[in-house]
Amino acid sequence: MAKRRHAAKDEILLVPFLDILCSLIGVLILIIVVLCVSQTQQTEGRTEEEIQQAQAAKRMRKEIVEVKAQEVVLKEKLATLDELQKQIDEKQQRYIKLYKLLSTSKDIQEANLKISQKMQKELDGLLLEIEGMKKQQLDSKKEIALLMAELKKREVPPDKKVPPVIVQPSGSGMAPDTKVYFVEASAGALKILGAWGEDYRLSATAEVVVADVAYNHFLTEVAKNPKSLVLFLIRDDGQGAFNNGAGRADNEYKVRVGKLPIPGRGVLDLAMFEKFRGKISPPPVAVPAPPAAPPPVPKKTI
Repeated sequence: MAKRRHAAKDEILLVPFLDILCSLIGVLILIIVVLCVSQTQQTEGRTEEEIQQAQAAKRMRKEIVEVKAQEVVLKEKLATLDELQKQIDEKQQRYIKLYKLLSTSKDIQEANLKISQKMQKELDGLLLEIEGMKKQQLDSKKEIALLMAELKKREVPPDKKVPPVIVQPSGSGMAPDTKVYFVEASAGALKILGAWGEDYRLSATAEVVVADVAYNHFLTEVAKNPKSLVLFLIRDDGQGAFNNGAGRADNEYKVRVGKLPIPGRGVLDLAMFEKFRGKISPPPVAVPAPPAAPPPVPKKTI
């Protein structure tokens, strides 16, 4: 006997389940798209304007390097041109002397016929050589003119200065009672930025960092407040200076130290830290060295 088919009420409909599954997949795709877009828009805490300024500064630095290279080539060409001019002047003086010898009396010309013929050949050679030098001089002048035009074209206009670097707080911010002091670290140098009203620059060598009176006074005053922070603004070439300066502050004075990489070479803009900036008293005036003792007066001998 044929099996009896189930009634319609016993069938399981999968249409609602598929609708829910498709909706879930769509929501997941939407979340993934939103995450991807947010990742592409992240620029490590920098605004689009700062990125454009950094790129413009990088292009300007590259153009400055190219202009300096062109200046070196131009100086070499000018030196070569001066040397050629000196050689031409020498050849012309020699030509005048030889011409005077050839223009003397007939008796002397007959007596020195062989010498005159030899001089004439030498004179012809000198004339050819002078013509070649003049042509080379013209070519050098044309090349120098082209280089001058290229340098003028590559000059950075005065209104297109390197844009300032805006220093922004990172992370979730700082406590309201935090006092921040800034030290710029660049190639072989440290600069204390306005801690007592004016900037102070010193060498970043280990010997100077240990012995410098103003820098040690700065660290001593900052260490008096446990909530102080010395923030080192590190330029592209300032890692070595940071190591010496921050190591002294941390190891010897137990000062809280922070660091912030600074792109480009623009002037630092610290306006966003204005309410957190600390001030200390200026360092003591260095005592001048005593004058050297006068040399002993020699005794007169009788």
